[in-house]
Parts: sequence; C-alpha cells; structure tokens
Amino acid sequence: MKIRMAEAQDLDRLSGIWYDGWQDAHARILPAELARHRTRESFSQRLRAALDEVRVTGPAGCPSAFCIATGDELYQLYASAEARGTGAAAALLADGEARIAGRGFRSAWLACGIGNQRAARFYEKHGWVRAGNMTSELPTPDGPFLLEVWRYEKTLADRPGT
Repeated sequence: MKIRMAEAQDLDRLSGIWYDGWQDAHARILPAELARHRTRESFSQRLRAALDEVRVTGPAGCPSAFCIATGDELYQLYASAEARGTGAAAALLADGEARIAGRGFRSAWLACGIGNQRAARFYEKHGWVRAGNMTSELPTPDGPFLLEVWRYEKTLADRPGT
C-alpha cells in the first residue's frame, strides 16, 4: 500500500475523515464538554498545523486514511469508513512506528480513549501493550482539556544503523 506525505489539497478530506472517525469512536464515550470542541474546523486547523507530520494513503485530494507521528508519540490514526479493513490503518501504523524509530526512539506511545474497544483491539493486535492510564492534555479553543486515557506503548525494532 502506497503511503505518502499529506498535501494541502488533502486537508478538506482529511478533516472529514478525522471528524467522522472521532464522532464514531469517541462521541458516546467521552465528555460532552470535549465533544463540543471537536468540530470539523478544529480538526482542519490541527491538520494544517501538523501537515509536515501527516502521512496518508490514497490519491492526492482523496486520501483514505492518515497518521500523525510526533516525537515518540503516535499522535493520531484515522481511516475513513470505506478504508477500514483494507490494511490502510495497519500500513500507516507501521509507517508511524518506523518514523518514530527513525528519530532514534526505541519505544513509542499513544493515547487511546478509555472505552474505545475497537482501537484497543487494533493496537493490541499490532503489538502495542496497555501500560496503564494517564492524564492527557487535549487542545481546545478554551485551553487544555484534561482527560484520563489509556496509554499504550510499544518497543520498536532496532533499525539498521541505530
């Protein structure tokens, strides 16, 4: 599966994927106070700010899934409803892990909403281990929103030359 850097022309579709995926996975299990901040425009702004870290599957202007990896964190991973089960998310997860390892980190971490069983199963299937709970500071227009989340970690394979 071809993975590429996101481009500005992908942002509209990506913000829709993120919004729809967030609503599907989190709206029922996370506080309404947070949900009201999770608008398509908020996702668009965050994608624009992180564009250099966003990798996608799918053709230019019509991506099907995306991953943002920053530092040693797998920050976001979303697939459109049509892309679920196609291997796009698994390919982007592996790519994110490789990018983190390429930065010299021997382990990676991610935050998963407590109760997001579909995501938890996916990460565990790919070798991630739930390390416990942590408090995450989520960005909102009103400032950080503190939320207890599951913390997942994974030891990364050594890359040649590291």
